[in-house]
Amino acid sequence: MAESPRNSDWNPRAYARFQDLRLRPAMDLLNAVDQIGPGDVIDLGCGAGQMGAALSKRAMGRDVIGVDASPAMLEKAHASKGYASLQQADIRDWHPRRAPGLIYSNAALHWLGDHRRLMPGLAGMLRKGGTLAVQLPHQNNAPSHRVWLTLADDLFPGRIDTHGGPGILTPVEYDTLLAPKGRFRMWETEYYQRLSAEADSHPVRRYTEATYARPVLNLLEPDERAVLIARYEEVMNTAYPARPDGSVLFPFRRLFFTLTV
Repeated sequence: MAESPRNSDWNPRAYARFQDLRLRPAMDLLNAVDQIGPGDVIDLGCGAGQMGAALSKRAMGRDVIGVDASPAMLEKAHASKGYASLQQADIRDWHPRRAPGLIYSNAALHWLGDHRRLMPGLAGMLRKGGTLAVQLPHQNNAPSHRVWLTLADDLFPGRIDTHGGPGILTPVEYDTLLAPKGRFRMWETEYYQRLSAEADSHPVRRYTEATYARPVLNLLEPDERAVLIARYEEVMNTAYPARPDGSVLFPFRRLFFTLTV
């Protein structure tokens, strides 16, 4: 579930704070897979291995192979159940040792650019009858994500590439790319997530800072990060008002598709 941007590793503890919320779309994606072809099951961007056991159960004896760029995440994945092996690799450069029956990728591929090349390339790696199953956060235009970039551009103009972060194509573009290659299905789900109260911080800030905002925050000095976070929290208090108990109901949209070749 975690493909690390180049030259930056993930913090498994920070990512795992919202593990239950992140696991639901991962399970929804797996449950939508109606066919696994002959060959290995690849967990592409496997992160800390949260889906290893579920994929192994569904694999029906096929080898489940986890692939991730993050050494810290893979160290955690080694302790999880279900993987026949784990591979450290950048998805940009990865290629399977043999044609898989399922390439499953949950909340990882949005960190990579050039989806017009990437997605057909992954589909082309599958065996006949195999499936590509992908889930992508589709939240970039929501205040929770957009405000990190607009504030960073206002506060530190020219310092941060506010156009090079996680991004995806439009649904029409994915359909154009992939529908001619096999049985293609695509849908969106908006998850209403209740984020618990956080001491001295807005819950949405805690949720996004370990993932979407990480590349931005990593480029700033500690005092600069503090300024950006303070301004971000001011906006979040208006965009996502806290309830009397400090919790927030946070809508989060995700795009799913499966392609069986």
